Amino acid sequence: MKHILQFILRWLSQAVLRKYHPEVIGITGSVGKTSTKEAIFAVLAEKFRCCRNVKNYNNEIGLPLTILGMESGGRSIIKWLEIFLHGILLLLRRDKQYPEILILEMGADHPGDIFYLTNLAPCKVGVITAVAQAHTEFFKTVNQVAKEKQIIVTHLEKDATAILNADDEKVLAMKAKTEAETISFGFGEKAVVRAVDFNIIQEMDKEFLQTKGVNFKIQYGGAVVPVFLPEVVGTQHVYAALAAAAVGLSYGLNLVEISERLRFYNPPPSRMRLLPGMKFMTIIDDSYNSSPLAAVLALRILSEIKIMESGRRIAVLGDMLELGGYAFEAHQEVGTKVAELGIDLLIAVGERAKIVAEAARLRGMAEDKIVQFADSIEAGQFLQENIHAGDLILIKGSQGVRMEKIVVRLMAEPADVKKLVCRQDASWKNK
Repeated sequence: MKHILQFILRWLSQAVLRKYHPEVIGITGSVGKTSTKEAIFAVLAEKFRCCRNVKNYNNEIGLPLTILGMESGGRSIIKWLEIFLHGILLLLRRDKQYPEILILEMGADHPGDIFYLTNLAPCKVGVITAVAQAHTEFFKTVNQVAKEKQIIVTHLEKDATAILNADDEKVLAMKAKTEAETISFGFGEKAVVRAVDFNIIQEMDKEFLQTKGVNFKIQYGGAVVPVFLPEVVGTQHVYAALAAAAVGLSYGLNLVEISERLRFYNPPPSRMRLLPGMKFMTIIDDSYNSSPLAAVLALRILSEIKIMESGRRIAVLGDMLELGGYAFEAHQEVGTKVAELGIDLLIAVGERAKIVAEAARLRGMAEDKIVQFADSIEAGQFLQENIHAGDLILIKGSQGVRMEKIVVRLMAEPADVKKLVCRQDASWKNK
């Protein structure tokens, strides 16, 4: 049935693309795809009719659904028939509101995935965020990951644009593999669109030090503009904004317009988002998913944010899944980084996270600063009982560990949970 469904969706979506001719911005990478998608949407949405993936619609089923402007029918035959009918009506009639630009995440869990998706929806702009060990269960090496990701720029025509992360050597090397115009972004000197003067903004509020977000400046072609991103921390959001700026420049926007539009950037739930926690502590919610690179970046940010003298930096780290033969080494690397950065307390959640805990011990982290739990429910209960005012808590792990359950337990304002935290719909809650 899945193959039949996939065939129908592919045929309908390609027919719709041929009729309406929207420009496709394709985004891939090991980390940061969703944040980049949201930043690009924020930059372009005022001047163009734009549509982007909802949820995690970045595969052979989700991508056609986005092109058709529909959500999944789940297990309902009636809903799928409604989707097919909607697609047919798009072909029989002309929808004057159909998007001019489709902003599409393109995920790759298996070799051939990016080829399939770019063949279904050829891109006018291809964006690569980073290449790292993530979802490598079916990719033996990071070079195989890079080879898969690069298809999003190698398939581009000469009049298209490739947006490349200049701080990632494997990504920047793809410049030589595409005939398209390239615009690079990053913090380093090789970047054409560059971030400078990055700062984490903190203020005293109710006698406690509160983190408000990040600011930085975008430098391009001799011009410089300031940007503020509220309620987030971490350079990954800056990378998303830089990629969006590069896309905006390719569509004729200037830096001032781009800076103004980035104020409307809506960071996706549970991706390095700042949330007020109970007992006057702060949560860095990065519970949507995890990979070795993303975990290390998150730990660095945790170590860099200033805290009150009475507070602690706490890393709550769950299993990282879908890493294949790299799993043991990856968890060791993360545990080593916890110890090296001087994190005050490590909460390890899940079977694989035991490797993180052991690596931290071997690197000199004190035994009484490491606590292990089998699941997120036990860990959440422990934290509820043991957090202090002024604590800063990073919560991160792969989807299967359900680390968002800890976030929900610790939030100061649980009424906002559906808007701010991932996996809060009924289908996830019942799992």
